[in-house]
Amino acid sequence: MRLRLSAGRLGDVTENRPVRRLAAPLGALAAVVGAFAFVGLVDPNEPGHYPVCPLLSLTGLYCPGCGGLRGAYAVAHGEPLTALGANALAVLGYLGFLAVWLRWFLDRARGSTAGPVVAPRAAHGWLIAGAILGFTVIRNLPFGSFLAP
Repeated sequence: MRLRLSAGRLGDVTENRPVRRLAAPLGALAAVVGAFAFVGLVDPNEPGHYPVCPLLSLTGLYCPGCGGLRGAYAVAHGEPLTALGANALAVLGYLGFLAVWLRWFLDRARGSTAGPVVAPRAAHGWLIAGAILGFTVIRNLPFGSFLAP
């Protein structure tokens, strides 16, 4: 029995199997679902279940992640408005992850073995860092109190 190699590499044969192509997207999904399931079972609104934010406890300022676990808990319980009230930036991050993951999964399901869905550029990093910084500053000012958890 002879194997036919499309480009002369053994990697092409193993990477082209649907199970192999979908392993990474499904593994990432399993990790995220597991994390949301854990947070959904262990209520972050109850004191003592999770550590206190060090920035909040030392300075009284909300970090960009403050309220993120409460937001994940609300998402896990199907309460999107409560999640937005806890940490709107985290909810946008969850939706961004979902969009990128869905594109990754569909590309792999259609047979693509290409690299990342979005090729990261320096501008992406600056844009994300600027959004996080802006969110952090605004949520700690009096007019941005609606963004505080």
